[in-house]
Amino acid sequence: MSDAPTPQLSNRDPNARWRFLRDVAVFELKLALNNLHNFFQIPLTLAVAAFDVIAGGKQEGERFYKLVEMGRTIDDSIDIYSIIDHRERSLNKDYTVDAVIRRLEDVIVKEYEKGGTAATIRHAVDRAIDDMQSRSGDTLGKAGDAMKSAADKIHDKMQKMGDPPQAPPQP
Repeated sequence: MSDAPTPQLSNRDPNARWRFLRDVAVFELKLALNNLHNFFQIPLTLAVAAFDVIAGGKQEGERFYKLVEMGRTIDDSIDIYSIIDHRERSLNKDYTVDAVIRRLEDVIVKEYEKGGTAATIRHAVDRAIDDMQSRSGDTLGKAGDAMKSAADKIHDKMQKMGDPPQAPPQP
C-alpha cells in the first residue's frame, strides 16, 4: 500500500477524460478517412483535369469542378475539426493559402502589365513576401511567447514532481 495522498478530483467532471479519449479517437479516424480521400482524390482530379483539357466539354473543366464539388461534400461530411467547433477560430484571413497565392499573383500580373522583366517580377514578389513576413512578425512573436510560457509551466510542474527516477547502471 502506498502512503501517498490521493489527488482530490471532486471538482473535476468525471466524464471529461472519456470525452477527451473519444475526441482523440474520432479525430484520428477522421484524419485517416481524410487522408484516404486525398490519396484517391489527388490522382483522380489530375486525370479528370487532363481529360477535360483533351476532350473539352460545354464549359472549361466541367468534369474537374464537378469532381471537386464531390470532394468538398466528402470533406464536409468528414468534418475533421468538429470536436473544436465550440472554440473561437484564430484564422487570420490574410494568411490563408488562397490569400497568399492571390497576393503573389496580383504582384506578378501588375509587374507584367507594367512591362516588367523576369528580374523585376522576381524582385516584386520578393518585396511582397518580405511585406507579409514583416506583418506576421507580431503574430509569430505572440505564438513564440505562448510556447515559451507553456514550456516554462511544464518545466515547473516537472520540477514540483521531483527528479525522474534514474535508470539502473548498464553493465
